Amino acid sequence: MKVKGFLKDVGGASRVTKARLAAFAGASSRPETVDPIADVARAWHPGRLELKVTQIRPASPTAKTVRFVRADGQELPYFYAGQYIALEFPMGSAVISRPYSLSSAPYQARGAEGFAEITVRRSRGDGFVADYVNDTLKEGDTVFGTMGCGQFYYEPLRDSKNIVALAGGTGITPFVSMAKEIAHGTLDLDMTILFGSVRSDDIILKEELEACAGEHVHIVHVLSGDEEGWTGERGFLTADLIKKYSRGDATYFICGPQAMYTFLRGELEKLDIPKRRIRFEVFGTPKDITAFDGFPAEEKDAVHQLTVVRGIHEDVIPARACESLVTALERAGIRIQTSCRSGECGLCRTKVLSGHVFVCPEGDGRRAADKDFGYVHACSAYPVSDVKIKIPIL
Repeated sequence: MKVKGFLKDVGGASRVTKARLAAFAGASSRPETVDPIADVARAWHPGRLELKVTQIRPASPTAKTVRFVRADGQELPYFYAGQYIALEFPMGSAVISRPYSLSSAPYQARGAEGFAEITVRRSRGDGFVADYVNDTLKEGDTVFGTMGCGQFYYEPLRDSKNIVALAGGTGITPFVSMAKEIAHGTLDLDMTILFGSVRSDDIILKEELEACAGEHVHIVHVLSGDEEGWTGERGFLTADLIKKYSRGDATYFICGPQAMYTFLRGELEKLDIPKRRIRFEVFGTPKDITAFDGFPAEEKDAVHQLTVVRGIHEDVIPARACESLVTALERAGIRIQTSCRSGECGLCRTKVLSGHVFVCPEGDGRRAADKDFGYVHACSAYPVSDVKIKIPIL
């Protein structure tokens, strides 16, 4: 590099500073009231919204689809096919939050008649929010929510245009959103969906999914139940089955229950698929944290004291070792911001002042510095002693 060029480069900052000062001097004294960048940011991220339930319909014998619009009549925010909405449900004195993948497509949210939908299956006795949605929520009710959350969507700079989607149960919902967007012509992909269900008469969103089938959306139903007369694929989503329906340099998207994730990791390893081509959606709070390595077995039925600091105020509440800090707070009617409930997003980031917690190793999304300085994501941290935490005032 020439010395003359070097001095010209390092002197650039002073020239820019002079130009800025000259622009300030010539600017109007009247404030600029239009900020197009801020307008775009608000359209994408309007924050917590009040939503009105306008329709509830069956999605299968054991599941329902719920349609929402904004209660203020404004247009819904933008989102990508595959993202989720974090909803808040009032239950007595508590407010319980849950994330649900959007089963409607982004194009359906646009315009004056735009809407968003979730599809929720009735629980098997261990999911009271799912049962609330299926049995208690009704048309005309309002809830609060934040939408356009999560990283489970097609990214052209990272993913192949050839997608193989592996779904189980209600894990089909983000792929229904993608399929609708592809069929509408607003998402340029080829997607093959391997959809695992137990029975053919309880396939979630079957009609809506089949309506999207065509040149760019291919659907393969796989039944794990022993059903007479079924001529399609049977069993689980094994390596052989995945290989049979894969083509080209595909990216694999996986969404379903935790047990399915554990199984599929092993099956995908058999196919030597690079990790950069595998995308797992977060699966929410694990049903049994005691099944993870490292959780102290003696704590399975333990109940500890949780001291919650908010500003100068302290509350002491009971907290079960087998339930997350977020769950303990919700039971006590103490509000904390949450979104993914899987340890990924960090919205419930919490400072542990004293005591010990077990952090779920599946989806521990903390930064290295947070681990060093005693921060946890409250949705994936479990008290294994008396614990004192500090949370924001809401």
